Amino acid sequence: MEEIVRCSWAQSDPLLSTYHDEEWGVPEYDSRALWEKLMLDGFQAGLSWLTVLRKREGFRKAFYNFDPVRVARMGEKDVSRLLNDAGIIRSRTKIEATINGAKVYLSMKERGEDLSTWVWSMAGGKPIRNTTGKVPAKTDLSERISKELRKKGFKFVGPVIVYAWLQATGIVDDHAPDCFRRTSA
Repeated sequence: MEEIVRCSWAQSDPLLSTYHDEEWGVPEYDSRALWEKLMLDGFQAGLSWLTVLRKREGFRKAFYNFDPVRVARMGEKDVSRLLNDAGIIRSRTKIEATINGAKVYLSMKERGEDLSTWVWSMAGGKPIRNTTGKVPAKTDLSERISKELRKKGFKFVGPVIVYAWLQATGIVDDHAPDCFRRTSA
């Protein structure tokens, strides 16, 4: 039986392998799902993605399956409750950034600005295939998107976090050249 070749980062843990094989790098066009993934990438700051993956279901439970309307209504009582929730990463600033992110997301929507349309248009409308063979921590595009997200009011959206989000959501194809998930062309 032939062994599957995948990106090296996805080989150390079965959860990472499954995430890589089924989700990472798959183009995402649903605005709510893009927002959820951006918020989760914010929680990763300073931690490993595996930590976030292990707690993802806890995050979904804590943040009402990332329903932005419900999250936007969360207040100090909810923040206090979440600071005691071992099922998530217990960081006040990251929890508050997620609540704030829901408000920003809804504000964009109210103005007729769709997150998916916005981010995909900034990326040229189709996945960007990395042809260098090197995976950067950030790019000019992630710096530009980060700057615009911060202008809109999002938090924990620095250029490194944004680049990880672009990779995760398939806006950038950074699969290794020999990875079975790498797109051709």
